[in-house]
Formats: sequence, structure tokens, C-alpha cells
Amino acid sequence: MLKVVAIAASVALVSTVSIAAIAVNGLVSEVTSNTVSLGNEAAVDQLVDVGAVEGAVNLLIVGSDTRVDQMTTEGDDTAGARNDVTMLLHVSADHQNVSVISFPRDTMVDMAACKDPDTGEVYPAESYQQLNTALGRGGQRGGLGCVVATVQKITGLTIPYAGVISFDGVAAMTTAIGGVDVCVSEPINDNYSNLHLSAGNHPLSGDDALAFLRTREGVGDGSDLARISSQQVYLSALARKMLSDGTLTNLVTLYSLADAALKNMLFSTQLGRVDSMVSIAKALQGVQLDKVAFLRYPVSEDPDDRNRVVVDNSNAKLLNAALLNDTSLDLSAVKPADSVVQADGTATPAPETPATASPDATADPNATPAPDAGGTTVLPKSFTGQTAAEVTCSVGN
Repeated sequence: MLKVVAIAASVALVSTVSIAAIAVNGLVSEVTSNTVSLGNEAAVDQLVDVGAVEGAVNLLIVGSDTRVDQMTTEGDDTAGARNDVTMLLHVSADHQNVSVISFPRDTMVDMAACKDPDTGEVYPAESYQQLNTALGRGGQRGGLGCVVATVQKITGLTIPYAGVISFDGVAAMTTAIGGVDVCVSEPINDNYSNLHLSAGNHPLSGDDALAFLRTREGVGDGSDLARISSQQVYLSALARKMLSDGTLTNLVTLYSLADAALKNMLFSTQLGRVDSMVSIAKALQGVQLDKVAFLRYPVSEDPDDRNRVVVDNSNAKLLNAALLNDTSLDLSAVKPADSVVQADGTATPAPETPATASPDATADPNATPAPDAGGTTVLPKSFTGQTAAEVTCSVGN
């Protein structure tokens, strides 16, 4: 009997390993055939083993609004593609802090020069351009590099990891993780994204999750800024699920998630490597929810166009310096935008004055703000955002 059990166990083990090997080989083939160079690959040290990546990580995720071959927008043949979602993920060098920065799509910026990697055509730098047009530069695949180059110019960071995800990809990935529970404080009714939710908690996956992430008219004041705050409700709930219920240790879920991503994403050369993905994932292990910050990049109303925004240089300098110096962020004075409330229905409390030191009258007003002695940058209440530990609800429109 012992021999029979041993033989059966051996067969099962060999079969499992073989299936896993075939599965991983398929993923490797998928990812290596769908990558694009950003031109900054030398900024990343080559991995010698698949441990946690060393040092800080900067990764840009771009959400494309292309309708081409998208089941979720079937029948809509809108031409072109824009980066309607642009999010920077920054993992600190000690892997204890994570910042997710959302850049409003309607921000007017100085566009960086970039090149189509397939044709070699150079797109010159341009001033006062809308951020979400960056993906339309650089050719069919090179648009990712153009978005990265522009965000690098805005922040001063080097971003060697990046990926573009489509509508179908978002729907597929939310299904792969089994959906996310989101809170709605007031009903959301948006005929444009076909989203209709009553007040309360809702488990969302697939097309419903995509509609929630896309809805603008259905939340807050109907602006893109309100949509970003609502997206942070979803992302914070996603982070709680990923870090708290074993999602990252479930091999079936992880494979499904990777498979959905690889079938619906375009990766940069460095991110499009399985060992890079594993190393970045390992760097996130053990991160506490209150150390995962979701922030909107600081902007203010464009004086030349009320429908557009421009970078708030003072606050942007503070945030950029914190990311460049790899200091942790203190969000105690920060609150979500008006389109988001705490789960108990109350607004996030904030002090009457920003929790920052008084400026030195003799200091250079153009100097980069320095972190406090504890290695922490205290963000003033003029910022909007939340941590993953905060349970918040979207406010319907």
C-alpha cells in the first residue's frame, strides 16, 4: 500500500510540475512577444536571482480608451487611443511604503520628445498639451514610451517599468481576482457607462467593475477629478483584498491574473519579464495597508480654460521631492475629494491648517522642500487622497 501511495504521489507531483511548467512557459512566450523599449533600460540592474527587487521601484500603468477589438465597447469604433488613466506606482527602497499617484487626464503639460520604436520617427517636445494625448504619439506601440517620457519630465523620476491596459483587460483582471467590494453612499446612475448602483456595498467584477472605474457623470460633480477619487475607492478596496485575504498566495488566482494581463496589456521591456514581475511582487509582500497611499497629482484650474487643469507647482515640488528622496508620506492632513466620504458617511476630518513647518522668510522660494528629521514628508490638506486602510464610499451624482 505504501508503494502504491508513493507511486501515486510521485505521478501527481510530476503531473503538477509538468502542468505548472507548461503554464509558465506559455506566460513567458506571451509576455516576451508583446514588449516595447522605453530607451531607459540601462537604469535597471539585471537580476541575478528571483528575489525581491532591490531599491525603489517606479512603475507606470496606463489605461487606454481604445475601442479597437474591445468586447466591452462593441459597436463603438471611435478612432485613436488616449491615456485616460495614468497612474504611477512608487515602492520605497525599503519596501515599506507604496504610493499610487493618479495624473488627471485633462492636465495641460509640456510634452516630452519621444520616438516611435518601430519606425524611428521622432516626435518633438511640445508645450501646453493635454496629458491624455501622449499615448497617441509614438506610433501604434511607441505611445507608451511617450507617456513615460512625459511623466518623467513632470516628476523628475526615472520610470523603467510601464504597461498599457485596455478596457477588456480591466474587465478580465477584475474577474480573475474574484471581484472587489465597493461602497456607494448615494445611488449612481450613469447611462454613458451603463452603471446603475443603489446605495450600499456592491461586489463588482468584469464589465460592472470597468463601468465603475470609467464612470464620470455618475459620481461627484461629474468631472475627471471626481472620477479619480472614486477610482481610489475601488483601488483601496482592491489593495485590502490583495494584501489581506491571501490573494497574492493563491497560485490559481495569480495565474489567472497574469494570464488576463498578458492577453490584454503591452509591456515595457523591463516589466515584460517574468522574473521582474515576480521580484516586484515580492517587494510588496508585507506592506501595511496604512502605508499604501493613493494620491491625485496636485493640480489647479487652468486660468485659460475652465475645463482643463494645470500642475500646482508648489505642491507638485513637495510631492516630487518626497518621491525622489524616497521619504515616506504622512497623509494625516489629507482628505478625499468631495466625491468620496468615509464608510460611516462622515467626511474625513482634517486640521484647519496644513501640518507643515512655517516657511523660513530667508529661504529660497524656489528651493525643493526637504523632509522632516524623521524622513517623512507631511502633505498639507490641499492634497486629495487616502490610504488603503481607509474604507471610503463613492458619492453618486
